[in-house]
Amino acid sequence: MAIFLHIMRQKWFLFTLLIVNAFGTIYGYLWYGVQLRETPARFLIFVPDSPTASLFFVFVLIAFLMGKNWPLVEALALVTLIKYGIWAVVMNLLVLIVTSELSWQGYMLIASHGAMALQGVLYSPCYRIKPWHLAAVAVWTLHNDIIDYLFGMMPRYGVLNQYTAQIGYFTFWLSIASIGTAYYLSLRTRRLKI
Repeated sequence: MAIFLHIMRQKWFLFTLLIVNAFGTIYGYLWYGVQLRETPARFLIFVPDSPTASLFFVFVLIAFLMGKNWPLVEALALVTLIKYGIWAVVMNLLVLIVTSELSWQGYMLIASHGAMALQGVLYSPCYRIKPWHLAAVAVWTLHNDIIDYLFGMMPRYGVLNQYTAQIGYFTFWLSIASIGTAYYLSLRTRRLKI
């Protein structure tokens, strides 16, 4: 484990992660393209959930490469990477259960979003998050759930439309769990330096 912790803090590794996450972020925004074109301007910032989570992590990686910490961005990244990483895995598995099939893109989304959640957690010992950062992120995250499920701006999985109420309920509690996990991880006394 010590070797892995050493490798993940190396500049070349951080730069590789930055490139991978930048491309993933761009792909994610393109994936939301149709929905974004149909979204009222006031809701645009709340629609592309996963690519925005990975964009926060892109900024975290840029800060790490500069030898800095941006704690509010770290808190945004940690909570949203956990939340939307797990959310997308669950939604794609639900598509598989409902339809008995899943496209290669669905399997790719399961792998990439699982990796999103994992990288957020793995880098948490390097974050400098304080309670007020998490409080601000909690407001952002729960407000996003309200926009998604009360105003109908959630990601579109047509085959799952009949389960919107249940997905909204699950998403709310996933937000709470993600905020709680981030709080637990940010309380660690042992911090690693990038």
